[in-house]
Amino acid sequence: MEDEVDRLVAAWRRERPDLDVEPLEVLSRVSRLARHLDRARRLAFSEHQLEPWEFDVLTALRRAGTPYQLSPGQLLTQTLVTSGTMTNRIDRLAKKGLVERLPDPSDRRGVLVRLTDEGRDRADQALAGLLAQERAILAELTGAQRAELAGLLRRLTAPFDNIPG
Repeated sequence: MEDEVDRLVAAWRRERPDLDVEPLEVLSRVSRLARHLDRARRLAFSEHQLEPWEFDVLTALRRAGTPYQLSPGQLLTQTLVTSGTMTNRIDRLAKKGLVERLPDPSDRRGVLVRLTDEGRDRADQALAGLLAQERAILAELTGAQRAELAGLLRRLTAPFDNIPG
């Protein structure tokens, strides 16, 4: 079975035989797959009236476990956005009734962001929809192939995920 990357690589090999284009065989497929995943995720989230960034914040709180709350700093760490962006996101989610701000009992100046019942339900439903989409994407692979691919991708991504700072 040939794909678009095979055609791209063949063209580069023809046009630039002096270059080793082997990395394109893996990383161009990863890039194309990322675009397809982004579309599938947007579809899964839109069915639950959520934007991808809303899903990211809500599920960070949901994964925190009962009482489903984190400080804005903890949310920053998990979602990799700036402080100003996070403040804006919390404001928008609070306006929708999906999160609430509470005083931090351990820091009089601090706040905690807590998932509301509506926010938890929306996150849970969107996650179920997302997993159904992703299962369909992976349906062509056996369990062993999925495990092997996950291990290989972990090997590539771990150095990026473990950079200090």
